[in-house]
Amino acid sequence: METENKKILLVEDDPNFGIVLKDYLTMNDFDVVLAKNGMEGFEKFKKDNYDVCILDVMMPYKDGFTLAREIREKNENVPIIFLTAKTMKEDVLKGYKAGADDYLNKPFDSEVLLMKLKAILQRKSSNTLADSKQFEFEIGNFHLNSKLRFLRYKDEEPIKLSPKENELLRLLALHENDLMPRELALTKIWRDDNYFTSRSMDVYIAKLRKYLKRDDLAEILNIHGEGFRLVVKAGNEQAS
Repeated sequence: METENKKILLVEDDPNFGIVLKDYLTMNDFDVVLAKNGMEGFEKFKKDNYDVCILDVMMPYKDGFTLAREIREKNENVPIIFLTAKTMKEDVLKGYKAGADDYLNKPFDSEVLLMKLKAILQRKSSNTLADSKQFEFEIGNFHLNSKLRFLRYKDEEPIKLSPKENELLRLLALHENDLMPRELALTKIWRDDNYFTSRSMDVYIAKLRKYLKRDDLAEILNIHGEGFRLVVKAGNEQAS
């Protein structure tokens, strides 16, 4: 996931730590705006658009929980990560109730924060894509009409897909030649991410592979531990 030009609002009342963290994130291609307390943080949030907010919990004038609630009133979707020296379960739960997407206890490994940021941005990007209104797709020699649930091979009579087959193939097609995260499909289609729904999805992937095996231009690859990838080759690649 590219981080370049992704804008972060960092709200941290420790000036030394805030500058060090800002410099580290800037070195990793993020555009970072630093605020020194919750009041200043909210003013900066109102004036610009951010891809992620990183909030310290314990701050003067306005704590991170209050700031997160105010941010959520303005924007329900912007990811929020809390930084805190507290490890009490109650504070962690309070953070999630205030709208947190993730939580890091100080001191933390800066590389862990970087991985969390990349994962959150990937998830946000995938969710935005999954909410697309597109319903017609060319998949090699197949044509998918996800509104009618028809999958047609060349000029043959179309196959009528089951609702879950249809939703899964559409999600794969939206991520054509890119990773479709397993968790995204489970939460968008099955509304749950557990062992049983995961096994159920594998059954549907097997069914879709059976449909697509007629065409050398399209196949579904398993990306171990991460998800699936619908690989669609251009027609001239078949001969090469």
